[in-house]
Amino acid sequence: MAQRARDWLKEAQAELNACLDLLRGKHWSWCCFTCQQAAEKALKAVCEHFRSPQFGHNLNLLLQAIEEHMVVAESVRMACGRLNRHYIPTRYPNAFDRGAPAEQFFEADARQALEDAEEVYRFAEGLVGSP
Repeated sequence: MAQRARDWLKEAQAELNACLDLLRGKHWSWCCFTCQQAAEKALKAVCEHFRSPQFGHNLNLLLQAIEEHMVVAESVRMACGRLNRHYIPTRYPNAFDRGAPAEQFFEADARQALEDAEEVYRFAEGLVGSP
């Protein structure tokens, strides 16, 4: 079986680049969602590195799989906890009792999400290496 960790990390890096474009374009909800996706792919790179491929989108569950192999820093755990909350409400109007997701997220949310995604990416890159 081919080692795909760097492929996952390369995709995470591409999504981080997209996050910057979304931030500049003031697409706050999509920036938050894409940051969650970048972190998910970075964590899946780590899982691949440990030859333990994972499925699903829950960052906390991906961390649990990683923690079977190593201790994860609290800063990464907290970043994942915050990002995990952006998976559904950033995209679906019925996540709120009224208003579109585009009206529910702000620049500060997007900037925090980007910081968190970069934290997770650095963690993964430290294990997997540069893509």
